[in-house]
Amino acid sequence: MTFHTVYMGARTRLVRLLLEDDGMSTAEYAIGTIAAAAFGAVLYGVVTGDNIVNALTGIIDKALNTSV
Repeated sequence: MTFHTVYMGARTRLVRLLLEDDGMSTAEYAIGTIAAAAFGAVLYGVVTGDNIVNALTGIIDKALNTSV
C-alpha cells in the first residue's frame, strides 16, 4: 500500500464524516442541556453551602494568621 493510497483513503473518510448529517437530534440536545443545567444547580448548591464557605474561610484565616 502506497502513501498516496493511504492518504486518499483517509481523505475520503474525512470528507464523508464532514458531509454526513448524523449527530445528536433535538431531543438529545434538550436532554444534554437539562443535564448541564442540573449539574450547574448542584455545583452551585455545593459551593454556596455553609460547609464549603466555612471551610474556605477557615483556610483563609489560617493562612493570614500564620507567622513566617
